[in-house]
Amino acid sequence: MKCRHCDSKLTNSLIDLGASPPSNSYLSIEMLREPEKWYPLRVLICDQCWLAQTEDFVGAGEMFSDDYAYFSSFSESWLKHAEKYVSKMTEQFSLNDESMVVEIAANDGYLLQYVKQRHIPCYGIEPTHNTAKAAREKGIEIIERFFDTELANELAANNKKADLIAANNVLAHVPDINDFVKGFTILLKPQGVVTFEFPHLLNLIELNQFDTIYHEHYSYLSLTAVQSILKAADLMVFDVEELSTHGGSLRVYAQHRISGKHLLSTAVDALIDKERSTGLTNLDYYRSFQDAAENIKLRLLEFLMRARKDNKTVAAYGAAAKGNTLLNFAGVKDDLIQYVVDRNPAKQGKFMPGSRIPIMTESYMKNDKPDLILILPWNLNKEIMTQLAYIQQWGGEFVSLADGVCEIVTTR
Repeated sequence: MKCRHCDSKLTNSLIDLGASPPSNSYLSIEMLREPEKWYPLRVLICDQCWLAQTEDFVGAGEMFSDDYAYFSSFSESWLKHAEKYVSKMTEQFSLNDESMVVEIAANDGYLLQYVKQRHIPCYGIEPTHNTAKAAREKGIEIIERFFDTELANELAANNKKADLIAANNVLAHVPDINDFVKGFTILLKPQGVVTFEFPHLLNLIELNQFDTIYHEHYSYLSLTAVQSILKAADLMVFDVEELSTHGGSLRVYAQHRISGKHLLSTAVDALIDKERSTGLTNLDYYRSFQDAAENIKLRLLEFLMRARKDNKTVAAYGAAAKGNTLLNFAGVKDDLIQYVVDRNPAKQGKFMPGSRIPIMTESYMKNDKPDLILILPWNLNKEIMTQLAYIQQWGGEFVSLADGVCEIVTTR
């Protein structure tokens, strides 16, 4: 396999998580009678541009289907993050009723609803039908296609260029990352700005966040790699912020290399230096990641088996993609975790891919009163513990992969 960005031959493995189905391919009860498609889940690292990337086994069309089950609006903290982003961008870049804001991967309109509230013209691009439908129900214009240079040229020719393009947690999801980014160059006005948000590869390694690896994430990104990708598309990174979202993310600001008007922030070189000094441009830095993941898997299994021996019932909360990576890597089934609770009706009544653990409603959990609740989306620990604080009434305890470190801790 060759690097998705620089076309160099890939020979260095970052991690091998065995095989699993796509993490958002939730199963209906009818599908339990059928075999699942399992694909190898292995990440390679390019020693030329330092882009970490999965091997090619499953196409985007299979993973981002019409019944795609991830809806951004079910996370209250993510909605607050989106609203804060819109407020900041509006002020920083003087957006008004003559501007145009575009979001790539607009999902269910979680972000553009706040743009619309400010009477700023906007539209979204979203390839999955059910989330696009939810966005339209909010009154948001949605183009239901995958974004690429072909679509960008069509939109630019129809006077739909953007002053601001938002791309939150989508850059990692595209197999042809070079064509995808060139689309931003085409769609962006001469002095427009694009922002990309994505989990930072540095945190993935430093905090052992291997469960954020799944087939939908084709790439695992650092500023070093993203700067190279954007430069090849004639875009210039002029600022960067470190965020707490998704276990530690970056927000990268970019503009046209020639016509952009924003000065280069010192934060860019500072973060590049931080990545280099930490080891992101040295292969030796990546060699212990596999062992760290194996140790976490063993600790999880030991915890769950001990709970079973003690006759404690265990449920999980949050049918998140990262949870599916963890459960399938560890080989956990419904003998160790009886069910998973999720607020999203699109997931309720279905089964987790691979593990086939049933997904239940919160009311089911309230009646069942499990002894232990394992929080799978650890990046939402505080939000979930607040929502479910009532489990203390029956003596229930939270089990959390705390603070992104993936260590098992019990919190009452």
